[in-house]
Amino acid sequence: MVFALLLFLLVAIGGVGLTYLIDEDEPLLWRLAAGAVISSAVCGTAGFVLGSAIGFGQPAVVLAMALTLVPLLLLLSPGRKKLLGRDLARAKGKIEGANAIKLVRFVYYAFFVALFVFFFDRAMIVTDQGIFTGGSNNLGDLPFHLGAIFSFTEGNLFPPENPNFAGAKFSYPFIADLVTAMFMKLGVGVREAMLVQNVAWALSLLVILERLVLRLTNDRVAAKVAPFLLFFSGGFGFVWFLGDYWAQSRGFLELLNALPKDYTIGDEFRWGNSLITLFLTQRSLLLGMPIALIVIGFLWKVFLPDESTKTGKTATVTSGKPPISWIFREPNLIIMGLLSGMLVLIHLHSLAALFVVCSFLLVIRPDRSRTIRLLIFGAFVALVAVPELIWSMTGSATKAREFVGWHFGWDSRDDNVVWFWLKNTGLVIPFIALGVYLIVRSKGESNIEPESTDQIKRKHKRRHEDKQKGTSMGWPVVMFYIPFAFLFVVSNTVKFAPWEWDNIKILIYWYVMSIPFVAFAVAWAWNKNGWARISAIFASGILIFSGSLDVWRTVSGQINYRVFDSDAITVANRIRASTRPDSLFLNAPTYNSAVLLSGRPSLMRYSGHLSSHGIDYSKRESDVRSIYRGGPQATALIREYGIEFVLISPEERNTLAPNESYFAQFPVIVESGQYKVYRVRSLDR
Repeated sequence: MVFALLLFLLVAIGGVGLTYLIDEDEPLLWRLAAGAVISSAVCGTAGFVLGSAIGFGQPAVVLAMALTLVPLLLLLSPGRKKLLGRDLARAKGKIEGANAIKLVRFVYYAFFVALFVFFFDRAMIVTDQGIFTGGSNNLGDLPFHLGAIFSFTEGNLFPPENPNFAGAKFSYPFIADLVTAMFMKLGVGVREAMLVQNVAWALSLLVILERLVLRLTNDRVAAKVAPFLLFFSGGFGFVWFLGDYWAQSRGFLELLNALPKDYTIGDEFRWGNSLITLFLTQRSLLLGMPIALIVIGFLWKVFLPDESTKTGKTATVTSGKPPISWIFREPNLIIMGLLSGMLVLIHLHSLAALFVVCSFLLVIRPDRSRTIRLLIFGAFVALVAVPELIWSMTGSATKAREFVGWHFGWDSRDDNVVWFWLKNTGLVIPFIALGVYLIVRSKGESNIEPESTDQIKRKHKRRHEDKQKGTSMGWPVVMFYIPFAFLFVVSNTVKFAPWEWDNIKILIYWYVMSIPFVAFAVAWAWNKNGWARISAIFASGILIFSGSLDVWRTVSGQINYRVFDSDAITVANRIRASTRPDSLFLNAPTYNSAVLLSGRPSLMRYSGHLSSHGIDYSKRESDVRSIYRGGPQATALIREYGIEFVLISPEERNTLAPNESYFAQFPVIVESGQYKVYRVRSLDR
């Protein structure tokens, strides 16, 4: 674990240098958080390119990691050395000395560190009995990610091919899993690599979200409330919990330590707590979202009427300058564009959300300077995104037409759509409306103590300009929210995936960018003292109660789903030792086949994953059943597909009723318990 942590810190530190090209005013904690996810993105993308060019081995991994350290050279310039010294001094001042504010700040971050460690520790549990997961929604996702990771480390599938549907391009955004595989190539265990990366990315998301909310609301209390609203998100499920409590005889604490179900996802609820349904199960989003929020923070500064994306300072680029000169004066246009382009293979839905936001910003407040900046930004996005899109779409089995279709109400099923959203999100939507009203009414008043003379000057200048214009700085915040509100509307009208629930990958950006308004409403009440402060506490409790129940159910170890038994692990290890990395396997189309732990490709795996990725698997599914039935047709299909090995395990026996007398003619190369692997390659002779 220590080596995994040191390796991650080594990779992450290079990104800190790049943050000085993004913004000169951000604190050191934000730089560390942003640097961690930026370096992870660069490392994974470089690993993909180098692995495809020279093979995915230790040389490619070491070179890719070395590339992440190059931005440290930026800190050699005198100006940036001075900025780094300033940031270190400020950070030192925040931790030196003891007072109530510093103690609260320490407890705040210590709580989230402990939460993420204990929570993500339950993602993958390894015992003598096999591999388990403590996440209620991770039973299918954990083996999917393990299958991807082992296909990189053991399967020699480079450029990446789909291990779940042999012969097709791996079009799923895989960079997060590739970074894990890179750590494993240097000797880190898969569980340790995933744990360190998941915790680090979650902490980065917390810090980046906190800073973004602070920029949008000018309120420190709102910024501190925001992560709670994200990581403990939920609706009115706690009402159902209280109903379960009253309907049985156990004590409150006894029920709390033996919760019968989740209260944000299930038959009654579809929104789901973000940690439970998204960040534990969708590692691509866990890496993609903090990157997207960094870009959204950059777009917010572009959107402001008197701000420049160059350094966070007042705009100095005049409209008379040729656009090409802006690239050199504002290098963040390049960095943000290239970083956004990488999202194609990190989390494509995040890039889609950014595309919508940029499109709206071009028309909401037309301005030559802003338009040119956004176009330059878009050009650098395309520089990376277009080649990645072409690569991923060429040879992919994914059918794009499966991803778009009319579907009203998202996953509301038979519920009235208004009641559905109220039930699933609780007070969120009413508090969005309240927050909008309060932010507009606040006229840009700040609950922040400026940290520097420059910040004080900018604050007074902005207030003076607002007075002259007769406008409130709250209005730009509301206008900036319009594209995210549009994402909510369109996601309730059109489905962007074969499975409509996957629209949550877009909807989550509506929710995240609604959080500033909800948090500001809570902070406003808290700052009033008296009954208003009590109401803020009460409202906060309602907003996070249901999500806290589900998170507690995972953290407290109440869930232990076995994904692989010990025989499956043994068989997988023996397959690695006795077969070629590119050997094609036939197995039941289940989510937890032992084959995926070996890193070998399968003719077909879990149909649920394939359908959600827009892959038409119907013919292969029929052929898989035919092969397991045995006979001349099976022999012909084995030759047609080039299958070399066939697995027969409890999964195949339960779902396919294989003709074991047919397979008895072939040699068994691996066996453990009820698992047998037959070599069928002799049919090709």
